[in-house]
Amino acid sequence: MAVCKKWTLAKAFSGHPDASNFKLEAEELPKQLKEGEVLCEAVFLSVDPYMRLFPVDVGSVMFGEQIARVTKSENPDYPVGMFVQIMVGWRTHTVLSDPTKLNKVMDMGDLSKSLALGPLGMPGMTAYFGFLDACHPKHGEIVYVNGAAGAVGNLVGQIAKIKGCTVIGSAGSEEKCKWLKEELGFDAVFNYKKTPLEDALKEHAPKGVDCFFDNVGGNDTTTVLKHMNKCGRAAICGAISQYNREEKDKDKGELPYSAILMNMLHVEGIQGWHHVAKWPEALKQILQWIKEGKMKYKESVTEGFENTVPAFIGLFSGQNIGKALVKI
Repeated sequence: MAVCKKWTLAKAFSGHPDASNFKLEAEELPKQLKEGEVLCEAVFLSVDPYMRLFPVDVGSVMFGEQIARVTKSENPDYPVGMFVQIMVGWRTHTVLSDPTKLNKVMDMGDLSKSLALGPLGMPGMTAYFGFLDACHPKHGEIVYVNGAAGAVGNLVGQIAKIKGCTVIGSAGSEEKCKWLKEELGFDAVFNYKKTPLEDALKEHAPKGVDCFFDNVGGNDTTTVLKHMNKCGRAAICGAISQYNREEKDKDKGELPYSAILMNMLHVEGIQGWHHVAKWPEALKQILQWIKEGKMKYKESVTEGFENTVPAFIGLFSGQNIGKALVKI
C-alpha cells in the first residue's frame, strides 16, 4: 500500500500564515483494504481563503477538499479509475469506506475534473445561490462585486451579466482588472489599490448600487451599504481583508444601521453548503452556461504537493486569478 504525504498544522495561525505554520509528514497506510474500502489518490487540491478560519487542531491534517482517483477498491460502487470529491484535507492518499464521504464527480464531458473544485463545486454553488437567492437580481440593476477576480467573485459577475445586470467589479491588479473587463465582460472595473472605493462608486454607480456581493468585508462593507439604493440586497460571502488581522487591528467600522433601516436594505450572510439539496439543478445550469460559452473560468494551478503551502499563502497577497488549485 502507498505511503501518504500530508500537511499538518505545526502551530496555530497568528496573523498572516507562513511556512512555519505547517509541517510535511508521512503516514503509513494499511497494507490491505477491508471489504467496502477504497484507496483514493489525490489529483487536485483546493486552496481557499476560508481555510484560514477553519478550526484545525495543532498536529492535525490541514482542512481542505480534493479531487481524487480511486486506485484500489474493495467496493463495487467505487471501481478503480473513478473520480471522487472528498473532504479529507491536504493529503496525497486516503482510505475511505463511508459513502457519505465519497462524492462521485459529475460527468463533465471533456472538461477537466478540476472544475469540481471551482465553477462546478463549492465556489460555483456559493456564487449561484449566494447571488440569486440572496440578491434576487432584476434585469437592468446595478451590481457591485468586490474580490471580483477570485474563485467566487468572477462567477457572480458573470451570472449577473447573464441575468441582464450592469456589473461593476474591483480587484487588486491591472492584470485582474483587464481580465474582468475584456474577457468576462464586466461593465466597469477598478483597481482598489489605486482608486478609493467611494470615488469609484460615485463614478461607476452615480445612482447607487442595487445588489452587492461582498467578499472583502471590513470598511468596504460599510462604505458600499451606505451607497445602496432603497430595497437593495447585499450578500455577505467573505471578509478576506480581515482574516489575517489580530483583533486589535481589524477594521472598527460598524454596520451603517441608519442606511440599512432607512433604505430598507436586505443584508444576508451566505454559504454554499446551506443549499446542498439544490446543488444538482445549479450544477446542471452552470455546466450548460460553460458549454454555451456564457460562463468562462480561469484556474491558477500550482504543480506539486510540496508546493501546497506557498499556493495557500499566495491567496492572501492576491497571487491567484480565478480558482487556486494544486495539481498533484
